Amino acid sequence: MALHQHPLGHDSTNSPPTPSSLEKDGRLEGERHIENIRKTSLVPANSHYYEKDGLRTYGDDQDHEHEPPMTFNRMMSLVAMSFLWTGSQIPVYLFGGIPPQIYGDIGGTDRWVWFVLANLLALAAVCPFVGALSDLLGRRYVALTGSAFIVIGMIVCSTAHTMNNFIAGMAISGVGAGINELTALAATSELAPTAKRGKYVSVLIFTILPFCPSVLWAQLIAQHSSWRYVGLVCGVWSAIGFVMTAAFYFPPPRVNSSGLTRRQVLAQIDWVGGFLSISGMILFIAGLLWGGYQYTWDSAHTLAPLLLGAILLIAFGFWELYGAKYPMFPSRLGKDPRILALTLVITFISGANFFSVILFWPTQAFNVYGHDPIGVGLRGLPIGFAILIGACVVLWLLSVTKNIRLLMLISSVMMTAGCGALAAARLDNLSAVYGILVVAGLGIGGIVVPASIITTIICPDDLIATIAALTLSIRVIGGAIGYTTYYNVFLNKFKPILTENIVKVLVGNNVLIPATIKAAAELTGASLIDEILHLPGIDGNETLWRAVVLAGQDAYAQAYPWVYYTSIAFGGVSIIASVFLGDISKYMDDHVAVVMH
Repeated sequence: MALHQHPLGHDSTNSPPTPSSLEKDGRLEGERHIENIRKTSLVPANSHYYEKDGLRTYGDDQDHEHEPPMTFNRMMSLVAMSFLWTGSQIPVYLFGGIPPQIYGDIGGTDRWVWFVLANLLALAAVCPFVGALSDLLGRRYVALTGSAFIVIGMIVCSTAHTMNNFIAGMAISGVGAGINELTALAATSELAPTAKRGKYVSVLIFTILPFCPSVLWAQLIAQHSSWRYVGLVCGVWSAIGFVMTAAFYFPPPRVNSSGLTRRQVLAQIDWVGGFLSISGMILFIAGLLWGGYQYTWDSAHTLAPLLLGAILLIAFGFWELYGAKYPMFPSRLGKDPRILALTLVITFISGANFFSVILFWPTQAFNVYGHDPIGVGLRGLPIGFAILIGACVVLWLLSVTKNIRLLMLISSVMMTAGCGALAAARLDNLSAVYGILVVAGLGIGGIVVPASIITTIICPDDLIATIAALTLSIRVIGGAIGYTTYYNVFLNKFKPILTENIVKVLVGNNVLIPATIKAAAELTGASLIDEILHLPGIDGNETLWRAVVLAGQDAYAQAYPWVYYTSIAFGGVSIIASVFLGDISKYMDDHVAVVMH
């Protein structure tokens, strides 16, 4: 039984009171103690205590210490969670491997990056609300809603004829992804005994295995049919998850929602905090992306959203601390505040490096090493499988060793070293890069999900979904900020190098048409190299075309390292935070019941 202890002044040298003595002598006093705990925010206002084996305890009424038998329905519930988990991941993984095919068809070369950020921001924005609603209402209907959002989002993406519509579809699917990833992690943790949560979630994460070659699958689909069928694959997968969840997943009622009316449930949602966090996050990241990319850093278009977003995020922090009656993230979330804070820092950093590698390496794989679909797909295999293996191994070791400091430190070092070493990638050393990708992937995988599970172990069991929402939001915000930062660094290095290289090649071959030089640079930057062959002055000259393409590959090869140099600074923070992590083994052992009197 996962119980949460609070000193109530009981003399431990005396034998515990029996239920009858509690009823006879201490009932009113016990009620007063419970009310005092509630007033200090250690227990939610709508919580209750219960008696078991003569002990009055507080928790979620579920046995989190003993593993129940693996019945057919319990097994299928876990399978349904695996469909929710994979369904939440694959839209970004698959579409993220084929941006040129998408904007080459529907346009939007100047804004395609927003289809990634729209998904991530929607995911992060919805998580806090999902955590509160699922803790209050139960996970079943919340999970079904998430699957429906992904299906709808994929329909919009697959039928889009403009980039704006495609971005909208990815935002809709991001809402569903936030719901489903959170639900899958929280529900699997809830179905597992506390000491085995790492093992259970390890198996859950392993179910992404069929989609580790996501870049290869996306490239092959786009080459042999249409990129739109990627949306069909993602939509069908989420539809299967919807059906399985509806048929097999029937979790117990959430204790937090007992006896509450719909109005009371809605009153416990922090709407003001949600508005401040969502609007602040979107504005801040928009300003960060626009600065130095579409607008100068000192322009109003950059400074206004950047500063306003920062102000709103600061206001959100003050509101959560001093203004919210029912904050998104209650103060009692962490039994050990230091471990929780450091784990969230590590989660933020892992998100930044996770999305930088997942989304930058596929583009580097074809911009630097060639556009052959199978070749691009094969180059993406090491990072996908390495992240999966790293996550599963560390999750398993988490349950076996319970040594989070060592596991997070090793993973942080591997992540930082691997991501930083990718700066050594050149046109002529691809074989060596594969080994570097494996090191980086193992390190990222060893943090990105295990860090989230650590927080579920050190939080009260009735707030598993809430803490999962916090860690998922932190990870995705880290990913969005990291990706935006890396993209900005990359563009500022890439543009001048590309312009210089293209001018040298074309002018050196007596192509002095300014419009051709400009178009060649723009098409190279958009990875639409086939169209360069038909520009005026090149006119089908394949030798000259290959020279222009090679000049572009060289520019990419010189610019990408700066992304990985920047990642070293992020990774260094993660290493330092890992060193100061504490011991959580006491939270993974059997909990001791608390006598309330």
